[in-house]
Amino acid sequence: MAAEQQMGMNMPTLQWGAKVVSKRGDIFFALGIMAIIMVLLVPVPKQVLDLLLSISITISVLILMTVLFVEKPLQLSSFPTILLIATMLRLSLNIASVRLILSNGHLGTDAAGHVIQAFGAMVMAGSVLIGSIIFAILTIINFVVITKGSGRIAEVSARFSLDAMPGKQMAIDADLSAGLIDEKAAKSRRKELEDESSFYGAMDGASKFVRGDAIAGMLITFINFIGGIIIGTVQKNLSFSQALQTYTVLTIGDGLVSQIPALIVSTAAGLLVTKAGASGSAEKAVLGQLSRSPSAIGVTSGLLFFVGIMPGIPAVPFLTLAGITGYVAWYMIQQQKKETPVLPGQPAKPGVPGAPAVAGAEAKPEELITDSLHIDVLRLELGYGLLPLINYQKGHRLTEQIKALRKQMARDLGFIIPPVRIQDNMQLPPNTYIIKVKEVETGRGEVRADQLLVMNPTGGKIDLPGEETSEPTFGLPAMWIPDTYREEAQFKNYTVVDPPTVVTTHLTEIVKDNMPEMLSYVETQKLIDELPKAQQKLISEVIPSQITISGIQRVLQSLLSEHVSIRDLPTIIEAISEGSRAGQNITTITEHVRTRLARQISHACTNESGYIPIVSLSAEWEQTYSESLSGTGNEERSLSMAPSKIHEFITVMRKKYEQFAMQGENPVLLTSPLIRPYVRSVVERFRPSTIVLSQNEIHARAKIKTLGQI
Repeated sequence: MAAEQQMGMNMPTLQWGAKVVSKRGDIFFALGIMAIIMVLLVPVPKQVLDLLLSISITISVLILMTVLFVEKPLQLSSFPTILLIATMLRLSLNIASVRLILSNGHLGTDAAGHVIQAFGAMVMAGSVLIGSIIFAILTIINFVVITKGSGRIAEVSARFSLDAMPGKQMAIDADLSAGLIDEKAAKSRRKELEDESSFYGAMDGASKFVRGDAIAGMLITFINFIGGIIIGTVQKNLSFSQALQTYTVLTIGDGLVSQIPALIVSTAAGLLVTKAGASGSAEKAVLGQLSRSPSAIGVTSGLLFFVGIMPGIPAVPFLTLAGITGYVAWYMIQQQKKETPVLPGQPAKPGVPGAPAVAGAEAKPEELITDSLHIDVLRLELGYGLLPLINYQKGHRLTEQIKALRKQMARDLGFIIPPVRIQDNMQLPPNTYIIKVKEVETGRGEVRADQLLVMNPTGGKIDLPGEETSEPTFGLPAMWIPDTYREEAQFKNYTVVDPPTVVTTHLTEIVKDNMPEMLSYVETQKLIDELPKAQQKLISEVIPSQITISGIQRVLQSLLSEHVSIRDLPTIIEAISEGSRAGQNITTITEHVRTRLARQISHACTNESGYIPIVSLSAEWEQTYSESLSGTGNEERSLSMAPSKIHEFITVMRKKYEQFAMQGENPVLLTSPLIRPYVRSVVERFRPSTIVLSQNEIHARAKIKTLGQI
């Protein structure tokens, strides 16, 4: 009863102590490190040494158990620090025990405490020679086998981890650019990659602690043995046999209480670095992989059986093991049969219940077939010589530029382009890239990954050594030059472009030309769903009573085809609502929307001088287009102009715009609202970059300058 009361009184004290330690763990940790250092300098009583040696063994066992149950090596990233502390603790205890052995060894085998005495007596088994041999074998196992092997694995793992880091970083950036992961996931994977490289680098250095600890233990044991015998015989007047018996027990006991924890920690270090490629605890990583092949276990059982029946070989152990391994192989085969489902309509193999029939090849899951139907909206395929662009070191990486391109397009045109999947294509020439839209090649070019593309803005010859070429986006004359001529090219006012920018520029133009095709029904629905809550009332009134999602999609595609931003989607929805009241003709609705966006369109067409350069369509051509419109009403109207007239219009307009181009102008073609979409349908076939506006799309406050007439 008194003991229970005493325990009840101690419980609050223990809880208070644990609470204090948890709150001020940093202070207690620092005090522990200082205590280890003090043991190196201050004599320790043998009772205290017994406690410290027990703590050392406990810590080593705890480290081994933690390594066995840890899922991934990075979950124990502090292992190098733990290894250093454990090594310092063992070495300090070695010094303390040596001090006691050399000073009090003549008093008996308990001079350095009962732990060392017990370990020495247990291993020696009454014989100095047996004890010495067993201790030497344990030391050789620790130093030659485990310590050296784990150190080599740590060294190789560190080198391979650092070599693989650029490729893994490139894969993360490619997944981020392709939209497979978000920025948060990319940061997490980069952090894990950095931690992995730091961990294996630290383990490479920490393995030297283990090796040094083994060497130090051997030297200390040797010094302890020789010094003890000399001190016992010369200073303490012991006979040689007495000194040999006493100091051998003490030396071997001291060596064991040092080498056994070192052996356990070395084993833990080896387990941790050899488990780099496996996930799960050590039991799952080892037994899980060994149990994947019941055939191997079955063959092992057969070999054990034949060994057991050979003359002169003891049959009982081999036949017992043969039976056990045979049963394990049979049990694993039965489990695999239960876990293998039979697909509907698929006959089972004769004689093997539940096994699926396979004709010439292993059966493929159905989802793999459906995955093959997936189409990448945008794909950039690189030859192997262009892979360094993904991790470009002399400027912005290709993945960063594509990410910036998507943001810029969202700001300029109000539409987030689909993720760009980047992949290598070994069938391409090394310096070639391909841009595909919905699996169809829409652009191709060649880039020199280690050079710069230079163009002369004046159109003259480029006076630099290099390889003459054509800029892949617009076909302009250019030259590839080494990076060493960058400053000289800039001094001559040449346009200098790095390889990632060349690819990104080409991708930008491809995206602009194909953006209407990328705006799918799903993307349109997503744009509408992401409108502010205040706009949802308008959406509910317009859709589907006045127009469908498909109708809105076609209007937005028409705007994007002429590079009109759809960022102001609420205004566009309002204009669609107004225009749809007069009919469901998409062309008419689109023209009404453009009228509502007059301020935006006029601002986009204003040049650096602050005005809109205009070329108006003559009254004759206005009348010609108007008379060529066929159909009754807005629903069925189309352009039916004679081919000769269209050819005449193209010739006149091309000649006029060539004159303006010589003057450095690229004016807007101005028409009446009625014929604007039909004039644009003709112009876009030979001058897609020319903007065609109606009078209603010129904002009242916009400044204009008429350059001529067609």
